[in-house]
Amino acid sequence: MCESCGCDGGDAARLTTLTAPGHVHGDAGEVRVHGHVHDMGHDLGHEEEGHVVPLGRRVLARNDELAARNREWLAERGITALNVMSSPGSGKTTLLERTVADLGDDRPISVIEGDQETLLDARRLIAAGARTVQVNTGAGCHLDAAMVAGALAALAPPDGSTVFVENVGNLVCPALFDLGERARVVLMSVTEGADKPLKYPHMFRGADVLLLNKTDLLPYVDFNVDACRDAARRLCPGLLVLPVSATRGDGLDAWYDWLAEAASGA
Repeated sequence: MCESCGCDGGDAARLTTLTAPGHVHGDAGEVRVHGHVHDMGHDLGHEEEGHVVPLGRRVLARNDELAARNREWLAERGITALNVMSSPGSGKTTLLERTVADLGDDRPISVIEGDQETLLDARRLIAAGARTVQVNTGAGCHLDAAMVAGALAALAPPDGSTVFVENVGNLVCPALFDLGERARVVLMSVTEGADKPLKYPHMFRGADVLLLNKTDLLPYVDFNVDACRDAARRLCPGLLVLPVSATRGDGLDAWYDWLAEAASGA
């Protein structure tokens, strides 16, 4: 068990590379990715120089080392990596499908897709036009820097491109793990409740941009956009909050403008 979040990190993640609809690379569609950061911490947490170092702290420190290597690797190639996080069902995959379809002709886009099981979302993204690597974490509740390093090696994104990392749906543990990304994108839908930032402060405190998705449903749900924006900015002053509808396309121009700015700083 991972002491930092309680997930089962004992098994290696399964990585699958998709390049075209229905086409899968790897032995029977799967490659076992070893070197999960949890495995690296199994012999840590023992007594050192008369004191005990908590295992969770050592696991996160090791993850940060690997994230720094990822960040350096990406920067050397001018690749913009964005960590996209949300609770399950907020619309991450739908947003990325639409983004790939709208922007893929102008800038190469690849996706590292994180889920506990299945290739369902990866197949959607490859159909939209993005080279995609699926990372299945099994019982794991988040991606970590070691998984992303393995995925980047398999993905081989071109220099000057954009890589979206769609994290496992979870508003808690993904916030703890730096992946080497340039920026963090947090997505929440108007069906979730405007108090989400107050309930999950660490996730929103570390965000670079907050997308309020499914705004086409606002007439049918009890959601206060201003209250949600204010709550998020109490945690992260100056946070950019963009109301969008990934299905209808509302507000996506502002999202695309933000992506262009993020890419220009790569």
